[in-house]
Amino acid sequence: MSAVRHRYCFLSWCILLCLGSAVYSAARAPVIWNDRQLDDWATPVAALKVRPSHYSRSEYYAIAGDNLRTYPVYRPDREPPGYWEALQKKKPEPLVDAAAIRSTKDWIAAGGRAFRDLDDPLSRTDDPALIARARDPVTFANVPGLADGTVFQPRWVVTDRGLMLSNLACATCHRRVNADRTIDYAGPLAPVPDGFGAIGADGAFRLNAVASQRAFGGESFGATVRRLFETPWDPDPRLQALAALSRQEAAASFGNRQGVIPRPNGHPWHGARVPDLHVLRYSRYIDATGTHRLRGPEDVARYAALITGADPMDFGSHRMLSDEQRRMKTRFADEVLYAIGVYLLSLEPARNPNLPPADLVKRGEQVFRREKCGACHPPPNYTTGELTPALGYTVPLDHPNFSDVRDRSVGTDPGLALRTRKGTGFYKIPSLRGVWSRPRLLHDASILTLEELFDPARLEPDYERKGWSPPGMTTGAVPGLEFLTTLSAEDKQALIAFLRTL
Repeated sequence: MSAVRHRYCFLSWCILLCLGSAVYSAARAPVIWNDRQLDDWATPVAALKVRPSHYSRSEYYAIAGDNLRTYPVYRPDREPPGYWEALQKKKPEPLVDAAAIRSTKDWIAAGGRAFRDLDDPLSRTDDPALIARARDPVTFANVPGLADGTVFQPRWVVTDRGLMLSNLACATCHRRVNADRTIDYAGPLAPVPDGFGAIGADGAFRLNAVASQRAFGGESFGATVRRLFETPWDPDPRLQALAALSRQEAAASFGNRQGVIPRPNGHPWHGARVPDLHVLRYSRYIDATGTHRLRGPEDVARYAALITGADPMDFGSHRMLSDEQRRMKTRFADEVLYAIGVYLLSLEPARNPNLPPADLVKRGEQVFRREKCGACHPPPNYTTGELTPALGYTVPLDHPNFSDVRDRSVGTDPGLALRTRKGTGFYKIPSLRGVWSRPRLLHDASILTLEELFDPARLEPDYERKGWSPPGMTTGAVPGLEFLTTLSAEDKQALIAFLRTL
């Protein structure tokens, strides 16, 4: 099938998603972990020429799906009368009630709520000290909280073992706290300002430690680092130095910096930007390196399952987990993940409320066409949804994703795509829709603004880097898309103005 035909098929799928209350009208969610759909879901790891393995359907469904409603933690002086007492009496309730869903609109609403309120079951705790801290006015002395009197996290969750504290799942990374103390969800990661979470840094650390203990058992922090990031087929001595640190030291030195979080199967020295999920619907692949196909909400649901506990971390002959660690500890109910998939694929990026002058925008559109930017970023989606090879990777003619590959590298840093377990050899072509609002650009968040992207100074080896940089690095070139830096000053200004209208 030609690339053009692929593009029109994908556009047709998007139109059906927009129109079709009949598309997702059934109250029962589809079976998410489907062996047939999983067979060709993952993109092969370039260095190994094999796909990562997945749990079988029987392994996945051997444990019950989690589907529990959570409740906000309030500042004590803003807590509604009787709220705490009512929480003590509550019984477990479903976060997503499939029996109440009748239409696509219902699925979207349920998915939005799940995306915002879903918690990480591995972080749940009934530790009396942490619960008392979440109720103590002293804890909130310097915590203004959100506009409605709540805090960002933790959350209360009512389980069959009683009331617990827990961290958020999806919203931990995909959110932004606004100046008016409200939250926007599903966009790129933006740091939560001081005073919007509760229980203190050490309390939050203890919740994270609870989750790590349950996932990896009692092994050392260094061993866990190797489980998460090591690539046995391409050893990196820098990981040994990281593994020698304590958990606290690593969090301070290698934690969230500039919208990049070292994710399992990624690498602390090869950044992966937390993506803007408002443009997910325009892709044919998930993840910056196109690790998995995106064929509909079920694939979004599968990916959510994968990154929240359903990843055996098997890569050909390389098994990254012990037998006990490989045993699934938790999974979410199909209706929860499916609802999130439908919700995310319904999203659109916000339009810029402060548009540049119309004449400048018109000239910028002419530059966009003249420079053939539409070859990879054609309107109206401003992406083909395809893959582009990383610098240095030659795509085999028999590659199973070959028909989705645009055989031209844009020259961005190839580390993530070639030297990690996410190393497919590709980067997916991003949509330019909503690019005006993204606080960080390129797959590794190494660029902060459109102006910086067009600045030739970023190509110099002594460039003072402004976005994300590998640990210990403050200067160095930011490669890729070099042709943008060669435009005239007038063309750059016009093209940037056009991009800010998308």
